[in-house]
Amino acid sequence: MATIGVLGGGQLGRMLALAGYPLGLHFRFLDPAPEAPVEQLAERLAAGFEWSPALERFVRGLSLVTYEIENVPVELARNLEQRLEVYPPPAALEVSQERLKEKQFFRSLGVPTAPFAAVDTRQDLERAVADIGLPAVLKTRRFGYDGKGQVVLREAGDVDRAWETLGGRPLLLEGFVAFERELSQLAVRGRDGAVAFYPLVENHHRQGMLRLSLAPAPDVTERLQAQALDHARRLLEALDYIGVVAIELFQQGGQLIANEMAPRVHNSGHWTIEGAETSQFENHLRAVMDLPLGGTGMLAPCAMVNLIGTLPDRRAILEVPDAHLHLYGKTPRPGRKLGHVTLRAPTPGQLHERLERVHALLP
Repeated sequence: MATIGVLGGGQLGRMLALAGYPLGLHFRFLDPAPEAPVEQLAERLAAGFEWSPALERFVRGLSLVTYEIENVPVELARNLEQRLEVYPPPAALEVSQERLKEKQFFRSLGVPTAPFAAVDTRQDLERAVADIGLPAVLKTRRFGYDGKGQVVLREAGDVDRAWETLGGRPLLLEGFVAFERELSQLAVRGRDGAVAFYPLVENHHRQGMLRLSLAPAPDVTERLQAQALDHARRLLEALDYIGVVAIELFQQGGQLIANEMAPRVHNSGHWTIEGAETSQFENHLRAVMDLPLGGTGMLAPCAMVNLIGTLPDRRAILEVPDAHLHLYGKTPRPGRKLGHVTLRAPTPGQLHERLERVHALLP
């Protein structure tokens, strides 16, 4: 019986396990957090990502290793690769962890990005602002997520504040993209080179956190969808990628501008559990296990609502037609993703009505 080792033990790992058990797969997780959503489902070693006796226990008897977070040390992934298969490839992990490398990688593929410049000193920041102009966004190159580690510069007076907040570490200044909307493209590639794509998804953020995804994204032209697939295909082939990847994109007119990539299953793909022929979680497992990829067609128009900070009344949510509730087993606290609701409906109009009912129930 195959046992998959997963680095990270959050809600993405939990949903991977739920998708993998019907396939006869077993799981073992490694996560240093004091509590982890996977604990109710599988063996979890509470240890860090440095090499240790716990890590030796983790790898014993595994068929392969994957990850559900991208802040795994690349050195660890490469060391593990000497002992067993690791998917997605550590090269993808390395690119995604460092924003400068990520932007340079997109550019090398011919995928458009916002203008950017490396910033290591205050003088670098002043030069970058002069070259790129304002507004712009100053970001840490590593370990930023859900809007953390970044400051928006709108006028010259913001430069001092931004440097005081983030200075003293490797940074990146990006030109501000006047985008019409935020989209994401999920793709999956198997070990045999087969690829499959989900439709473009429209994402709505507040305070740097994803709140709502609409699938498929409304009013997507064939040309726009083809552009997204081309971006994804170039990335998959360049990295010899195995598994699910998400590319976050800005739409500006008829152009899609790459923001960042996530070498794992992704929050904006949670709708696939009830809304697609095969969920992103099952397809990731099929890919890494060298099984045939499942279909990615939609079953109905869908919406995914993140539950952040507090939980709504479970009964009230489930009274909404075709609403599906996913709770992650986390202790509530402000700003924490506690679960999500997936909605389906026969038409976009009915989906909007159901979405309004769910929003009215949220704290």
